[in-house]
Amino acid sequence: MAFKTRVTEMLGIEHPIVQGGMQGVGLAELASAVSNAGGLGTLTALTQPSPEALREEIERCRSMTDKPFAVNITVLPTILPPDYKAYAQAALDGGIRIIETAGTQEVREIWEMVKPHGVTILHKCTAVRHALSAERHGCDIISIDGFECAGHPGEDDIPGLILIPAAADKVNIPMLASGGFGDGRGLVAALALGAEGVNMGTRFCATKEAPIHDNIKALYVENDERGTNLIFRKFKNTARVGKNSVSDEVVEISARPDAVFEDIKHLVAGAVGREMLKSGDVDAGIFWAGMVQGLIHDIPTCQELIDRIIGDAEAIVQGRLSGMLA
Repeated sequence: MAFKTRVTEMLGIEHPIVQGGMQGVGLAELASAVSNAGGLGTLTALTQPSPEALREEIERCRSMTDKPFAVNITVLPTILPPDYKAYAQAALDGGIRIIETAGTQEVREIWEMVKPHGVTILHKCTAVRHALSAERHGCDIISIDGFECAGHPGEDDIPGLILIPAAADKVNIPMLASGGFGDGRGLVAALALGAEGVNMGTRFCATKEAPIHDNIKALYVENDERGTNLIFRKFKNTARVGKNSVSDEVVEISARPDAVFEDIKHLVAGAVGREMLKSGDVDAGIFWAGMVQGLIHDIPTCQELIDRIIGDAEAIVQGRLSGMLA
């Protein structure tokens, strides 16, 4: 038995499970493993140093899977923005026909650029109003990201239990539930709340194929549901990261009345965080992690993880839930 939804139909995948784009993690090893297991793997464009490098990574991923996979392009406010359109062109040149987007309004230029090429656009957002805007602008699938998520949950603090059905009440295109998903129970809950699949980030970081040092993977298992910190709140750019000595220090410094971003900049540098994923020095920088850490108890392969999620979800629907019907 399998779960067939509009998401599986539109993306040409077996199971309604998507691996979200993650900086420093969305490489061919992980994306191909997720796709080979029946989900949708995703390469993260900006993990690559140049559009040409992205072309090469797409080819590398294609050599590892014959299944569909996506490319993530996240547009963020930054002093020296990368050439987002060049990365989008590299994806098109590489034959990519599923693109996951996120970020500021400038992302609309990417949508306008790729849409005429028959690309399915999967847009990640943290509010119902943003989902409706993306739908109006021609996006095909919404990934609605609750407050539990790793990364940037927005500033509204609405958890998935409310955000997903609130969006489902108003959005007509298919939705993925994101933030806090990592097992079969979560998949069934997402479907019950009105989504047609799940988008998982943190859970895929704790897999054999994730290009992350074993020390960091061990943190995902050790940390419980309280094992995250919210940083950048003061600067209206809230981010949820894993709890360690560095993110604790960032929270402590930020709490000072006169704190400015420059005070924590050296602690949160992206290059430092990416190096930490490779070196395994758990107190070298910050690492992305969601509350779902409380549901992570092992480091399976992507195949084992997806098979388990689908098997558990089927057992819940056919067994536990059907048994409750009087």
